[in-house]
Amino acid sequence: TGGVVLGAGVGDNAAAALGLQAGTGDAIVSLGTSGVVSAVGEVPPCDASGIVAGFADATGRHLPLVCTLNGAPVLAATAQMLDVDLARFADLALSAPAGADGLTMVPYLGGERSPNLPAATGTLAGITPANFSAAHVARAAVEGLLCSLVYCRNRIEDQGIDVQRFLFIGGGTKSSAVRAIAPALFDGTVVLPADGEYVALGAARQAAWALIGELPEWRVESETITTTPTPEVFAQYAAAAKWYSAAVGG
Repeated sequence: TGGVVLGAGVGDNAAAALGLQAGTGDAIVSLGTSGVVSAVGEVPPCDASGIVAGFADATGRHLPLVCTLNGAPVLAATAQMLDVDLARFADLALSAPAGADGLTMVPYLGGERSPNLPAATGTLAGITPANFSAAHVARAAVEGLLCSLVYCRNRIEDQGIDVQRFLFIGGGTKSSAVRAIAPALFDGTVVLPADGEYVALGAARQAAWALIGELPEWRVESETITTTPTPEVFAQYAAAAKWYSAAVGG
């Protein structure tokens, strides 16, 4: 007798996790128009604030997720303001020291959802004559964007998930400054998978699973980066973000 094989569908974030073959202890950091941090876990999240969304992954586990409104466009907007292309922008950012000599960008350029501040705007804090330069502003933009994603990671870890690896995907991860600065801020193993359509690969992997009854495996080419952590940079950002949130009534 004939018939039609039916398979479950999957959302984009769960498909990306499946395409990357992410397992328990892995977090996917997607840096595109927005910023998304999700992590594979064994128990559902329970966040009364609503910041952590309770999604499922495609394998019967859970995929708690936190999303920011402001992703890679923060870098593009800052580069445009400095009148440089993205390659030169990255060089400028890397020429300034970690922490940008006290200059901090809170990158809520288009409002923000994590934290929930829909009317927010961006701000530069800690401006001095010594740090008010193109290089320092570029560094503050990269660090501010990445620190907003570290905030998302922290909210997920508050749900009891111990993240060991961070898999970075999305157009924003092509920036050499993002690649160089992220490992120090995330204080863990940062994995940079080779360019690929991981959402599509995840959907294909799920379809093959439904068809043959086994989850296919393949090698995901990647680069692993570890470095000395810089927790003081996130502490500097967190203080500025807390001040801003209080100032606007968040």
